[in-house]
Order: sequence, then C-alpha cells, then structure tokens
Amino acid sequence: MRRVLVVDDHPLMADALRAAAEHLDSRALVQTAPDLGKAFDLAAATPDFDLVTLDLGLPGCSGMQALERFRERFPNLPVVVITAVSDRASVIAAVDRGAMGFIPKTAPRDVLLNALKVVLSGGIYLPPEVLKPCAAEQGDVTAARAETAPGGKAELGLSPRQGEVLSLLLRGMSNKLIARQLDISENTTKIHVSAVLQALGVSSRTQAVIKASELRLRFGVPGAPPQ
Repeated sequence: MRRVLVVDDHPLMADALRAAAEHLDSRALVQTAPDLGKAFDLAAATPDFDLVTLDLGLPGCSGMQALERFRERFPNLPVVVITAVSDRASVIAAVDRGAMGFIPKTAPRDVLLNALKVVLSGGIYLPPEVLKPCAAEQGDVTAARAETAPGGKAELGLSPRQGEVLSLLLRGMSNKLIARQLDISENTTKIHVSAVLQALGVSSRTQAVIKASELRLRFGVPGAPPQ
C-alpha cells in the first residue's frame, strides 16, 4: 500500500491529486495538508511516505522556500513539486534543491496521471520542454541514450552498490544521508557518487536527475546490504 502526502492549499487541486493517486492505486493511503505546518505534523507522524507532492505557492512561502524547508526538515522523504509555475529556471531550481520531479498544475489530466504513475513507480518526471534543450546541449551521445530509454541501471555499467547510490541520489539525499542509509563512509559515498555521475555523463546532481528522466530510469528504496 502506497502512502502519499499531498501538500496544497487549494482544496480542489488537493482533491484532484488525491483522486489521481487513488485512481492509480486503489489501496493508496493519501493524506492532505493545506500548509507546511500541517505537512510537518503528518510527515512526523508517518515518516514512511512513499511520495510527497508539494505546491510551491503555500501560505507564508515564496519561491523555493516551501521545498527548502520541507527538504531541511525531512531529507529522507521523496518530494515531487506540483505547481502552477513551470518555466525551465524554476524546474532546474527545484531539482537543484532536492526535488525528484516536477509536474505543472497546468498539465492535462492524462499527463498528470502519467506523471504520477512514473514517480509512484520509482521514476523521475520532468516536463518534456525541460529535457529537449538539455539533450541538445549535451550532444549526440545524450540524445542517443535517451532514445534507447533503458529501464534499469545495469545498462549504465553500475555496480549494485553504485545503483543504490544512484537511487538515493535521485531521491535528493546528500552524501551524508546516503552514507548513513547504506552504512558506508562519506568518503566511500563520494567515490560512488563520482562514478555514478561519470556513468551518466554528467557533472552535477541536478544534471543526473535530468538525465535519469531522459533515460526513464526506475529506482527502488535501497536497504543496507553489506558492501
């Protein structure tokens, strides 16, 4: 049973997101919060949410404040931004602050359902208009990889441990949190992160999330098996 937290101060949008999540999984447990205070209370009481959808235009917040405050308070929870603003700069800023996806509120219902399906199945969703310039900027190799769209991480030549690091990196976790989750040192984590970025052909975490969306990668929730 998936647990989803919808954080949105517009009742109609919150109800629509609840309905969409329940449409995709009839057993889903969906809770809603109209502001960060209520969201913090629910997240503290239920720390194992599979997904948090977060509106950026919450009361008392502007710009990326809602995302920054939520990620600071609950860095282990996967957060997808769902907001009315969908320009490239905002999408990149959200990913840079740890969002594992970005869904415009203006998206048609079928696009919204597909986007939620992607993130609930462990994928990354970003608006297509964000990905097109990225592929063009990074050259033919990136574009070719995007066309092959592998379903897993083995095609990238990653070891099982590197695959786990990639999964946690895409969930917006810092090196310190990844090290704690996998019970390895921060230095070892840095080595794995460098290898993951190299395998993806990128130089930053933000670029890694964008590339993962391009490649339609899926990730699970890693445990902490022996290294």
